[in-house]
Amino acid sequence: MSYLRDWQTLLSHWKKDVIAGLTVGIVALPLALGFAITTGAPASAGLTTAIIAGFLAALFGGSNYQVSGPTGAMTVVLVPIVASYGVSALPALGIAAGLIIIAISAFRLGTYIDRVPLAVMEGFTLGIALIIAIQQIPLIFDVPKAEGSHTVSVALATLRRALDEPVHWSSIGLAFATLALKRLWPRLKKLLHIPFHIPASALAVVIVSLSAYFANVDATRIDNLPRTLSLNFEFSFPDMPVVHFIYAAIVIAALGAIESLLSARVADGLAHREIDHDQPRHQPNKELFGQGLATIASVSVGGLPATGAIARTSVNVHAGARTRLAAMIHSLFLLFVVLFLAPVISYIPTAVLAGVLLGTSLRIANPRSIREALQSTGPQRLVYCATALAVLFIDLIWGVVIGLAINYIAQKTERKTR
Repeated sequence: MSYLRDWQTLLSHWKKDVIAGLTVGIVALPLALGFAITTGAPASAGLTTAIIAGFLAALFGGSNYQVSGPTGAMTVVLVPIVASYGVSALPALGIAAGLIIIAISAFRLGTYIDRVPLAVMEGFTLGIALIIAIQQIPLIFDVPKAEGSHTVSVALATLRRALDEPVHWSSIGLAFATLALKRLWPRLKKLLHIPFHIPASALAVVIVSLSAYFANVDATRIDNLPRTLSLNFEFSFPDMPVVHFIYAAIVIAALGAIESLLSARVADGLAHREIDHDQPRHQPNKELFGQGLATIASVSVGGLPATGAIARTSVNVHAGARTRLAAMIHSLFLLFVVLFLAPVISYIPTAVLAGVLLGTSLRIANPRSIREALQSTGPQRLVYCATALAVLFIDLIWGVVIGLAINYIAQKTERKTR
């Protein structure tokens, strides 16, 4: 019955939702392409994820504002899997992870995940932001990624390779020109007194890509972006030990659940401040059901495992979204891009996408947030830093586990000293 109530109000603010959905779609386009390429999958896989998972998670999820799709956090998990077992391992892992997320929803465990301490979540987010940034080294320097599955060691090996070869200054220039324009656009917009909203990511991609095209800059481009949304189901059990398969599926599921509920929490806070104090909060277990279903559908048709996306969800609220229709419009806009604009999109240099993702990592781990986290109590600073470092140097799940363990010890010690 709750789904019927949500769907009955779907068109209640349709004008605002359409504008918000188109805005998010423009922002999501380079991110979807960039995260797919970073993962080691075709660029089209990112669009498939944003379209299929984004629509279904909005339709069946428990948040009015959540925008789902490929994310940097999920990329962190998928990169070593793809490096070791190939993209063909993702359908089976994604289906298994989706079923785990649905099981978490069925046992109503989402409420407990939603209560993860703030210091752990902020450290988790900082660690993800750092990993997203260093994952862009191959695209920035236009060199093949080094072999291996550990993010930091692969990044360092790739950087050494890039410095041992002739430097591709054109790729570096495109990446940092995109980043600079993305960061400076809000100030330029005020200076130029532009009254309407133009997403910084979209503007940076268009201007830098057009400049590279007309200047005939030597740079690797996306290329081979299909003009149809392939919905072929190809399933095969990956050639990996069962223990590794189970662990990978659990990690994907845990990340999908944690990031989606964190994003939904952020959306609630933004909506509470900017729209209406009486806006309904997200329903964690219902949200997990939608996310699990979305991931299964996405990987079944050539996409990637999906989660709620904090950056895109924030843009959605800022753009005036009122119902889940906005996220659905975002997916339909991306479908339009695939069907009619694929030849144009294929000219975007991959270094430009790296610049967009660098901007995303800076937005997630902005100095103000870090400063606020470090100005908290000593135990909370320890939890924050330990979680971030564990995420960066071990993996996401161990980062959360270590953060929770230190948080528990800190709280227990604090109670004894009272």
